[in-house]
Amino acid sequence: MSAATPAVPAPTVIGVPAPQEDVDAIVAFVAGVQHAQQNALPDAFLDGFREDAVWTTAHGKRLTGLPEISAFTRTVLPPQADSPVTATYTVDLVLFIRPDVAAVKIRQRPVSRAGGAYLDEIFHGQEDPAALMAAHPEAVPGTPTYVLAKDDGVWRVAAAQNTQVLDAATLTAG
Repeated sequence: MSAATPAVPAPTVIGVPAPQEDVDAIVAFVAGVQHAQQNALPDAFLDGFREDAVWTTAHGKRLTGLPEISAFTRTVLPPQADSPVTATYTVDLVLFIRPDVAAVKIRQRPVSRAGGAYLDEIFHGQEDPAALMAAHPEAVPGTPTYVLAKDDGVWRVAAAQNTQVLDAATLTAG
């Protein structure tokens, strides 16, 4: 977002040894996903997928292969350009399974386009956020996991699960 955003800590990196340039490339990849999502750019979003990728949406819809992912994305992403809410994406953790395969844990936070306020902050410190979750579904954050594969020097999604945060302890902790 263009609003002042707090400094983003470097992600935790675990697994097999990998060069910093790959960590940086993965962080840049996720920033590209954020840009594509915030600006409702289907082509830019779809450039990040392998042809044989598997994507599961936050609501559990499984999409298999780039043609299916593309059809879904071209339907749901363009209308988001007019939404008052978008999201930020921060890489929390990178597990290098192999030097060319990484599982990437992402913190996805809903944010207001007008002013850049993080909407999920309404849950912080609440003992029981259930009523707030029902009243403000747009404020529920996500916790995607991407399995990225590096093919010909380029990181792309091989598989991904985009999950909403519904666990009360995680949601209220911030």
